Amino acid sequence: MIAGDLIQSEIPVLHLSDHISTALNFFDDYKLSQIPVLGPKGFLGLIDEEIVLDAPINFNIEDLKNNLSKERILDEQHLFDALSFFKSGKLSVLPVVDKDDKYLGCIHSKELLQKACEWLKVTEPGGVLHLEVNIADYSLVQIAQIVEGNGAKILSSLCLAHPSDSKMMEVLIKINHDELSGVIQTFERYEYKIVASFHKNVYQKGLDDRFDSFIRYLNI
Repeated sequence: MIAGDLIQSEIPVLHLSDHISTALNFFDDYKLSQIPVLGPKGFLGLIDEEIVLDAPINFNIEDLKNNLSKERILDEQHLFDALSFFKSGKLSVLPVVDKDDKYLGCIHSKELLQKACEWLKVTEPGGVLHLEVNIADYSLVQIAQIVEGNGAKILSSLCLAHPSDSKMMEVLIKINHDELSGVIQTFERYEYKIVASFHKNVYQKGLDDRFDSFIRYLNI
């Protein structure tokens, strides 16, 4: 998926001739932190709400053109590139332009987050395993074989840098089964370190049910 697939044309734009009051109304109505500014030749940059709030009330947008930020993404770039723009948390929208710098629209941070959740299968039923793996030994093929050997499938996976050891990495895998005891036992047999697991443990549920029955018996 590329940046152009998530363009939202309803996000407002400002022009150099627009008065500050127009910008203030847009910020208030659309609840944005930045708004794109267009000039005669196309996209000029993003204007920040704080810049507008601090400007004299008689200013036009042209009076603030030296304060525009230049963040933008090409419509053919992958959405992983778009995510990197939002990483700092300072952007609410990301302008999308073509190779000639023609403004095409914006990606809203909320829309991108929703799409990322779809990639990661966040709403799909299943469990999650958090593994710690030596980088030299990492094999997604082997991890998939272990999961599939237990009759399950990997829905999504993420590789993360280890917070304190550069030779290690952390792997998060979403699996399409709610109960992962068998998968966990197989990973442990292959000497994988399981940092955490999030699933419905049938064995533990059985213990809980028996404990509840015992408590009810004592209360009779």
